[in-house]
Amino acid sequence: MSTPLYQLKAEFFKTLGHPARIRVLELLSQREHAVAELLPEVGLEPAHLSQQLAVLRRANLVTTRKEGSTVHYSLANPQVAELLKVARTILTGVLAGQAELLADLRATTDGTPKP
Repeated sequence: MSTPLYQLKAEFFKTLGHPARIRVLELLSQREHAVAELLPEVGLEPAHLSQQLAVLRRANLVTTRKEGSTVHYSLANPQVAELLKVARTILTGVLAGQAELLADLRATTDGTPKP
């Protein structure tokens, strides 16, 4: 029996559910990076970054290329960059709505609009 698509999607989004992994994917959306380039940008210890990269590799979201002893990472699929852009658009809309709500709340004292 095959795994339902909704369950696969949930696993996919779980993979994306870590700030460091999102940051790595954002950086790789710009261009290929060596691990040494990712370290200061992500702000993790080398061992922890390595763990996060392994999660992304197992999920087939990133690919690697070795050049001597240097490992370079890139997105396995350019649509990952598109997904991150769509997420940014959604969040921008959500946050704009929250800002409007906050402004409305600040404009009232006891639930009634200020004159």
